[in-house]
Amino acid sequence: MLPILSRTIGGEFMDWQFYLLFFPIVFLYGICIGSFLNVLIYRLPNNESLIKRSSHCMTCQAKIRKRDLIPVFSWLFLRGKCHNCGARISPQYPIVEALNGILYIVALLVLDLNANGIICCLFFSLLIVVGFMDWNTLEIDLRILLCIALLAIPSALLTDTLTIPQRLIGAVCVSVPFFLIGEISGAVIKRRTGEKVRGIELGDTLLMAASGLLVGPKVAAVAALIGIFLAAVCGLAYKKITGESKFAFGPFLSIGLVIGTLFGNQIVAWYINHMILE
Repeated sequence: MLPILSRTIGGEFMDWQFYLLFFPIVFLYGICIGSFLNVLIYRLPNNESLIKRSSHCMTCQAKIRKRDLIPVFSWLFLRGKCHNCGARISPQYPIVEALNGILYIVALLVLDLNANGIICCLFFSLLIVVGFMDWNTLEIDLRILLCIALLAIPSALLTDTLTIPQRLIGAVCVSVPFFLIGEISGAVIKRRTGEKVRGIELGDTLLMAASGLLVGPKVAAVAALIGIFLAAVCGLAYKKITGESKFAFGPFLSIGLVIGTLFGNQIVAWYINHMILE
């Protein structure tokens, strides 16, 4: 049974009505946070203020009405168009909001309603920003990576999931190989073509360093393997469809980190029991 579903009060399992109320509240809270994540995704790359300017249409610059700021639902009611000029509003807005709400529910279901579960919810929110920002701009904002690294502080103080040495190993076990691969492949490419290109960008390396500090070596390793596999499959398909080889790696590392955080320990245990011990 999932941890949160096994909670009891006075020896009795919590009433199903509690969960009927709890999960919608978590989802609504998640999509509200997701609305702010959209602000980060669109404004940070352009160095726009996060607080001084109110939400506005990206086409006509008209201020968005308060009733049109309801996460997910306003986009549906407006049918994805600006109320002022009728310009198309990117579906990325409701996708980010809904995804954040869903991940909050999944995180609390799998990891329980405790300090670790709440910290992982914040981690997943930052990974959403990393993934979508990298997909849009092929860049990862260092300020977001710093926030991920700083989450390791409350995680170390409030949970006993990892020791300090494990966190330090997690920070280097993937990031150092990534850095070396990036440097070596970049040198080879420059020698052959004259172009200054890294095989693995520095932002991806720093993402794994910051995340490894939070989640530890096992999760970081699982996340890297999942991310590399997904990027390889999707990258080949992307190149075949578009003919372009420039491809964002961050979104796939973010997916790997989410899966690794939720199920990494189980994946490692299964691998050891079925692939090594047998």
